[in-house]
Amino acid sequence: MRILLIEDENPAAKRLLTLLKPHFPEAEFLGNIDSVKSSVHWLETNSEPDLIFCDIQLADGLSFEIFQKRPIQVPIIFTTAFDQYAIKAFQVNAVDYLLKPIDPEDLARAVEKFKKNQLRKELDVQLLEKLLKPQTKVYKSRFLVRFGEKIQSIPIEEVAFFFSEERVTFLQTQAGKKYVLDQTLEQTESQVDPLHFFRINRKYLVSHPSIEEVFTYSNSRLKVKLVNCEDADILISREKVSDFKSWLDQ
Repeated sequence: MRILLIEDENPAAKRLLTLLKPHFPEAEFLGNIDSVKSSVHWLETNSEPDLIFCDIQLADGLSFEIFQKRPIQVPIIFTTAFDQYAIKAFQVNAVDYLLKPIDPEDLARAVEKFKKNQLRKELDVQLLEKLLKPQTKVYKSRFLVRFGEKIQSIPIEEVAFFFSEERVTFLQTQAGKKYVLDQTLEQTESQVDPLHFFRINRKYLVSHPSIEEVFTYSNSRLKVKLVNCEDADILISREKVSDFKSWLDQ
């Protein structure tokens, strides 16, 4: 961590440094800088520090001029012997405003406020990065099915298609075996990889290997014949034809 000190009185700067070191034992303290002109030059020629402690009344003017000439986003804790600048200080990215002579307890509170603000920012950044990071969805690799009084686990590789009939969802394997699923077809659709399964209509959710033949049909629709399926009228609506062809062609 890098902390910049801007203070035109050496005794005040030394006392501030002594008070700060216990709070930031691993920090690099930069400065001391004693004027508006030299502060602007320093900020223009160095990378921004993590925190600035800044006296308001400097040798050549008020320190607010620094941040008018060189706008920054660095947190600032102002120090001064006068309190008439408090409102203006908080208009310049101030974390806190300390009156001289600086009370160690007041300084401790200001430092704690700064650290809490930094932690909040870090958490916000981490959350933003997490939200922006592409999330890899994990799809089901097996399905539990009912077979009479038994429960069986079917690997997804063995599934030919899912279908709904009289409000009951079924799983049918490549071998033609049919099992009941305790969930809706909509729930099932969200659990399988869309690269391998496609919802061709309200009734069927099919895999690539389950498609035996595809025929053109009236009104720009398609007709599909599935492996080991007795349903001879499985149609794909005109609205889904383009997506279905893209899925087949990937």
